[in-house]
Amino acid sequence: MPDPIIEHVYGRSVWDSRGRPTVEVEVWLKDGCIGRAIAPAGASKGAGEALDLRDGGRRFGGHGVETAVANVNGAIAARLEGIDARDQAGADALLVALDGRADRSHLGANAMIATSMAIAHAAAASSHQPLWQYLHTGGEVVLPVPEIQIFGGGAHADGQIDLQDFMVVPYGASSFREAMEWTSDVYRAAGARLSENGKLTGVADEGGYWPSFESNEHAIESLVRAIEVAGLSPEHQMGVSLDIASSNFFNGQGYMLKCEGQEFTTSAWYRRLAGWMATFPILMMEDPFEQNDLASHAAFTAEFGNRAQIVGDDLLVTQISNIAAAAKQRACTALLCKPNQVGTLTEAHAAHQAAKQLGWGTIVSARSGETEDVTITHLALGWGIAQIKVGSFTRSERMAKWNELLRFEDRLGGAATYAGRAPFTGVGR
Repeated sequence: MPDPIIEHVYGRSVWDSRGRPTVEVEVWLKDGCIGRAIAPAGASKGAGEALDLRDGGRRFGGHGVETAVANVNGAIAARLEGIDARDQAGADALLVALDGRADRSHLGANAMIATSMAIAHAAAASSHQPLWQYLHTGGEVVLPVPEIQIFGGGAHADGQIDLQDFMVVPYGASSFREAMEWTSDVYRAAGARLSENGKLTGVADEGGYWPSFESNEHAIESLVRAIEVAGLSPEHQMGVSLDIASSNFFNGQGYMLKCEGQEFTTSAWYRRLAGWMATFPILMMEDPFEQNDLASHAAFTAEFGNRAQIVGDDLLVTQISNIAAAAKQRACTALLCKPNQVGTLTEAHAAHQAAKQLGWGTIVSARSGETEDVTITHLALGWGIAQIKVGSFTRSERMAKWNELLRFEDRLGGAATYAGRAPFTGVGR
């Protein structure tokens, strides 16, 4: 049998969940195996994340990816053909060197991450293993706790409500399947209440309800009530998670809440968040302050980090240098890991390892612009990441990920353990 040498790399433009073009890459090996992957795309982006290369102009509203695809079929293919697909770190290093820019603006992070993931899939196929098993280095296999959007806001719902994601975390479930069943009950309960009260506007980018609430606080109250109507305890079974995404409504002077028509100074915004922490059973809070305000993140983590995970997304953008800076000030307790924020699997894994060494949690995450690609579910199992954030409980690009995890659980049986409460040890639960 020939070695798994890359024979051909091919890119094409396909469509994502927002009806926008994105990059798909196929990697063909000399042994006949093929790997395929598709790059996701974010709507809400941290200032330091790698560039999602778009064509600009009028075609597709400027969102075309023909330049990125040409980079795959030109420079990337020429550089990678003949490389052993099993050398993921070496292949990714070649991509980084070929791009030559910190922001990945030459090749495009979309071209790079689709290629990097396709290489991993090809190597796994050559080894006759699913990707998660190919990546796994031994030890217990853990099924991650999902973080699932019920209400969408912020950049995912045209700013109808200011906070970006109102989510549930079924950490008290006994299995991943039960976690999904609980979520289904909560999702239905939330939708029924919105319809009854005339608050349902539509569906947000990630499949959650697009509600019309009078305030962000009312949205949190409604989420807690939906959990209770579903017969679950928000204190002990189904936790609340908020992605504040504060950078999206920070205007340089303060935090302007469109939903409430009120602007908050940093200190007043801190007090508002602290009030929510005191009032609601919040298990996780992401990006409570704008991405450059390490001091406020640090103060908030010092006060509430023993009660909830304080998660860095825009604050960290999956970059090791940002993780180091945040760690120095103790500005958060968990990393949101988005591989396309850096451009290669090797760099994303290094960010996860850096967070792990600090004693932080890691949540591997999809983006608002998604596809049927299920790579991140394999990364969660393979890399031993105990939490995953995909979006809501509707739309096939989201359900594809949840269903893949159900398959893992079914096939592995007793060989895999649902992470459950383990990621939240030491945060008051």
